[in-house]
Amino acid sequence: MLRNYLKIAWRNIITNKAYSAINIGGLAVGMAATLLIFQYVAFERSYDRFHEHADRIFRVKADRYEKGVLSTEWAGGPFAVGSNLKAAFQEVEEFAQVYVRNNLLLEVNNRKYKIEQGAFATPSFFTVFSYPLLTGSKQTALTDPNTGVISASLAKRLFGTKNPMGQLIQIEREFPIRVTGVYQDFPKNSHLKADYLMSFSTFQRLANPKNEPDKVFENAWDWDGCLTYLLVKPGTDPEKLAAKFPAFLKSKEQLDPKMDNGLMLHLQRLTDIHLYSHFMFEASPNGDGNSVYVLLCVAFFIISIAWINYINLATARAIGRAKEVGVRKAVGSYRSQLIGQFLIESALLNFMAVIVAFIGILLALPLFNQFTDQEVTYSFVWSVRFWLGLGSMYAIGTLLSGAYPAFVLSNFNPVSVLKNGVSAFKEGVFLRKSLVVIQFSASVFLLVGTITVFRQLQFMRSQNLGIDIGQTLVVDRPINDSTRVTKTKAFKTYLLQQSAIKSIAVAGSIPGEKVEFNAGGIRVAGTPQEAGKQYRVIGVDYDFINSFGMKVIAGRNFDTKLGEKDAVVFNKTGIRQLGFTSPEKALGQKIDFWGDILTIVGVVDDFHQQSLREAYEPLILRLDPGVNGQLSIKLTDRNPAQGIATVREAWSQFFPTDPFVYSFLNERYDKQYRADERFGQVFGFFTLMAILVACLGLLGLATFTAQQRTKEIGVRKVLGASVGSIISLLSKDFLKLVLIAIVIASPVAWYAMNRWLQDFAYKIDIEWWMFALAGILAVGIALLTVSFQSVRAALMNPVKSLRSE
Repeated sequence: MLRNYLKIAWRNIITNKAYSAINIGGLAVGMAATLLIFQYVAFERSYDRFHEHADRIFRVKADRYEKGVLSTEWAGGPFAVGSNLKAAFQEVEEFAQVYVRNNLLLEVNNRKYKIEQGAFATPSFFTVFSYPLLTGSKQTALTDPNTGVISASLAKRLFGTKNPMGQLIQIEREFPIRVTGVYQDFPKNSHLKADYLMSFSTFQRLANPKNEPDKVFENAWDWDGCLTYLLVKPGTDPEKLAAKFPAFLKSKEQLDPKMDNGLMLHLQRLTDIHLYSHFMFEASPNGDGNSVYVLLCVAFFIISIAWINYINLATARAIGRAKEVGVRKAVGSYRSQLIGQFLIESALLNFMAVIVAFIGILLALPLFNQFTDQEVTYSFVWSVRFWLGLGSMYAIGTLLSGAYPAFVLSNFNPVSVLKNGVSAFKEGVFLRKSLVVIQFSASVFLLVGTITVFRQLQFMRSQNLGIDIGQTLVVDRPINDSTRVTKTKAFKTYLLQQSAIKSIAVAGSIPGEKVEFNAGGIRVAGTPQEAGKQYRVIGVDYDFINSFGMKVIAGRNFDTKLGEKDAVVFNKTGIRQLGFTSPEKALGQKIDFWGDILTIVGVVDDFHQQSLREAYEPLILRLDPGVNGQLSIKLTDRNPAQGIATVREAWSQFFPTDPFVYSFLNERYDKQYRADERFGQVFGFFTLMAILVACLGLLGLATFTAQQRTKEIGVRKVLGASVGSIISLLSKDFLKLVLIAIVIASPVAWYAMNRWLQDFAYKIDIEWWMFALAGILAVGIALLTVSFQSVRAALMNPVKSLRSE
């Protein structure tokens, strides 16, 4: 029996090639798009799950409060947290701490290498985490001062085939590091990124050379920036453990009056960090959990549309198979046999679609990785979860898309069908139209989402940053030594004499990156200590404000003629936080900056230090003529290539032993939007896929309607109806369905996109025209799809139409 079912199903597929191709193509596109989204989502959700104890590792998040108001949320909290929590709570099995130290210059055998990502780490790092250590001891590799471990790729880069164990690496000409281990490169799906790890005792020695008691890490409650991870014992309830922290901190405050009483500690699951953590001192830029779930909704829409498409096409063909069913029932076929037959056809079509989809995924994966900046490998082919997902999709698709046509077709009355022909088939009209409404509701939703995403990206890129970043070359800072300040001054003097150079500024942080120097307790001199506030602080030279074209709205810029050492400039938000009602009232005021008394000489207008995802932050520009930072070099518009060559030549003259590493400032700003742009591209691409599959479903219903009204069309043409009037007759019903879909989808899309926009400090308003544009696009797509079948029906010879009836 099964063999016979398969034979008949295969003959039907071969006989109706166009119908089969549309069905298989629609299902394959839907399945492939859905599975690719699943791979994307699975990769985003896989971050840090490879650790053996991932379910027991938590990061300590630190919040700072001022007068009961949350001022700053830190991914990296006080250095004292790890050892104190382990000593206080038996639930803590072990802890590891990491202090990120990026962009260092390493020197090996008089050869210098610029390394972007690195950190200091405690000896327990390889005990808490499961990063494979290829050589060296997990227990002792990070124990001694001036020791460290490096990644396998860095070991090859620095030492080639030579054994790196015991070799010396000079760090920034400040201190040597002896290699005590080599670890396997951190995987892409790790929120920690590091090419090297130096021992924490090295950092303690650098930070506290005089071994002052209040600067020992175990006592450093007021120094934030340290990432602390707890490995809790099996069976520990993290919520109950975190609930004990307030009482613990209170007890510490009673013992140490200097301890900041505005500190609160929380626990973050290690596996939640990548998608749900965006705080100060993150180890690396993280993903967006909301975007991941939006794409899951898109996947659901796409596969649902593909299945609906099959149902519509199957019911559209029911007219052609009505007599077949009638004859088979008349000669004794049971309804169960007919249901089995149609389900087998659905299973065969879905199976062929699965094969096409799988081949499509294999071919598209390299392009998909490039598109999404992920590293999904072909190893998913061996994943049980992948095959379970694909098998579930196949089984659900076969049943959902095949059940309705099977039960409807098998329910035909043989006498009625053989006597009255296709006029007997009236069932399911409402359901089929409802399915089209669902399809286009999803399509309109996705169109509104696509328009919103791209409008928001365009908005962020087009806004005035409040500073001039054009033609700005950023050169990595020279190595810090006794001659750096003198050489930098001479370097600037020389370049400013060149026609290709407009201006040069040096600063501890440049626009386009997060300001990592966060200073708490800043207040007007003479006011109580409790009045202190949190500020971002950038050390700048005299030329910083003018070079970036910042608008001074009160007071003045730093003045070289005055030789001032204690001058600061605030931004407008910073002055407001300090308590002044206008920038002018802040001029000349003294502020207490950790015991130093500084004078406010000017106020600049707010500018976007980072992307428009972030709100303006209270900022202090502190004058530091000898600041050791990156150089921002403004080039003239004449010839940027010549400007780069001029800077390179001067660099080799003044800093011959330092590598010349540069980039353009606008590229750094672009990096901040790269994740949002990738999301927009992925969202837009899969929206296109969903609409393509939805059009196939609409084509199915148009075919069904045209076939059902063949006789009516013939009569109308005989009576003189024009082609245009017939096209209008066949199209208006579909337009009604699309308009209903627009009404249903619009409020849902408005709510969802508003939720998505909440992640942006500066965002667009969702306006009526965006829904109108999505509606016009949906109507246009529907008309193009329906018109193909409508024109074909309208041009049919009426005599042939009437004869076929």
